[in-house]
Amino acid sequence: MRVLVTGGAGYIGTHTLLELVAAGHEPFVVDNFENASPRALARVGELIQRPIPHATCDVRDRSTLTEIFEDIRPEAVIHFAGLKAVGESEERPRDYYDVNVAGTLTLLAAMEAVDCARIVFSSSATVYGAPDYLPYDEAHPTRPLSVYAKTKLMAEDILRDWHSAHPQSAVLLLRYFNPVGAHISGRIGEDPQGWPNNLMPFITQVAVGRRDKLMVFGDDYDTPDGTGVRDYIHVVDLARAHVAALTHAEKTPGAEVINIGTGQGYSVLEMIRAFEAATGLEIPHEIAPRREGDIAAMQADVRRAETLLGWRARHGLAEMMASAWGWQSANPQGYTTDN
Repeated sequence: MRVLVTGGAGYIGTHTLLELVAAGHEPFVVDNFENASPRALARVGELIQRPIPHATCDVRDRSTLTEIFEDIRPEAVIHFAGLKAVGESEERPRDYYDVNVAGTLTLLAAMEAVDCARIVFSSSATVYGAPDYLPYDEAHPTRPLSVYAKTKLMAEDILRDWHSAHPQSAVLLLRYFNPVGAHISGRIGEDPQGWPNNLMPFITQVAVGRRDKLMVFGDDYDTPDGTGVRDYIHVVDLARAHVAALTHAEKTPGAEVINIGTGQGYSVLEMIRAFEAATGLEIPHEIAPRREGDIAAMQADVRRAETLLGWRARHGLAEMMASAWGWQSANPQGYTTDN
């Protein structure tokens, strides 16, 4: 299929491009490059030995986006483009609603202009909020605790309503847990702009000398070692899930919510120890007070992904750690590294 990928130059987007090409799809990227680097797309092109076609466009730019759709005539869309930092969303709520919600509305208008009726949406497990039970299944109540999570849930609601008005459409709402790791080549990986908001890039930046130490926020949670527990998934497995979702969308109309994780939780201290074991490096860390809005644990029930998509995660924790270090050690300054 011809697949238009918004935000395709980002961390998850670039890995998904490789999986799309491997599966025989023809991706076209739309990205404004505010939180991503054109070098990432160039490196994907190196790996597949041909350039990735793309256009510089903000997902909120309706006229330009519609022109791109009319030119490309995509058969499906994967929608990654958005703002994603929980803390920042509390400081910039208008921006988050503008990009994550209004941007989704603009995208749907462009899709309608060319009768494109398949979309895979990059959502988040943060829509669940504090757990009533674990692991979260897709029937768990949604009680988002941050502006970011609220925008993701609002976009989900918009897409479900859009499907109701277009019953032959296919809408796949993928609720990610915590992507980590990198492509085995070490040529693409996670390169956050500014201060990292996620655990794994902070660990690797400490390891490469960009940060002095890791702050562990809270060691008094109701977890085995007191630190927060999360369901971490290798980014390549997450990318593969998007290809499986496209296959489902091609054959089956409907609107489906699907968790994408491993079903296994690891604490912050377990992640540090696993990285140290995989690399032989020591990660200096310090215990700090809990962060506002953090919860003790989150973990995915992944049975729906297995049943509907025929997908399950393949890569274990050691592979996540080794690949994350393979990327960061080869690219200590991310995509600004001169190689």
